Amino acid sequence: MNSLVHKLGLSPTLAFHDVYSLDDPSLLAFVPRPVYALLLVFPVTSTYEDARRAEDEPLPEYTGSGEGEEVIWLRQTIRNACGMMGLLHSVCNGAARDMVGPETDLAKLIHDALPLDPASRAKLLETSPAIARAHAAAAAQGETAAPNAEAIVDLHFVAFVKSARNNLWELDGRRKGPLNRGQLSDADDALAEDALDLGVRRFLKREGGDMRFSLVALAPSMD
Repeated sequence: MNSLVHKLGLSPTLAFHDVYSLDDPSLLAFVPRPVYALLLVFPVTSTYEDARRAEDEPLPEYTGSGEGEEVIWLRQTIRNACGMMGLLHSVCNGAARDMVGPETDLAKLIHDALPLDPASRAKLLETSPAIARAHAAAAAQGETAAPNAEAIVDLHFVAFVKSARNNLWELDGRRKGPLNRGQLSDADDALAEDALDLGVRRFLKREGGDMRFSLVALAPSMD
């Protein structure tokens, strides 16, 4: 996961770290701060699918684009690429975007995607040699972010990112668009108590306490 995003162009001063608890302060203390994004990995259940459809049904299709867009949202059209989409949503938004190296594949992707509508962005990802190489390399190394394109996968990835306007966004390429989960304070990061309540805890509560999930945080590297 870290090797993938660093090869794409994210500064090595940032890295993904495992989050071992949502409530134990001693375990949360192992995560460097500030946390710029959380990436939740969970099994797709009928409860999740029913809730997703119910929430999406009244929403319009997202059409945002351009410099005024609070977050870059990427529609997923590549099969079994939800891990890649989660990584891209995590590193292309919020303060982490400022830590993408210039003249890198990731910088070019952000530059090219910004002015496009969601459908055009999806086409951009489908035809991006850099994304194809990264996805194939991760799959070859057995990384979680990239299962084989023909595999039957019941795991899904959702990113929670704090924007420059202090909103917590849920970013999932299978939804109709980005979802604003609520306002955070200037001092809050993506792992703050309010952020967890608005995002990951709310999500897991709906699943009835199902503990078959994992969570990683995008934060300063410890290397």
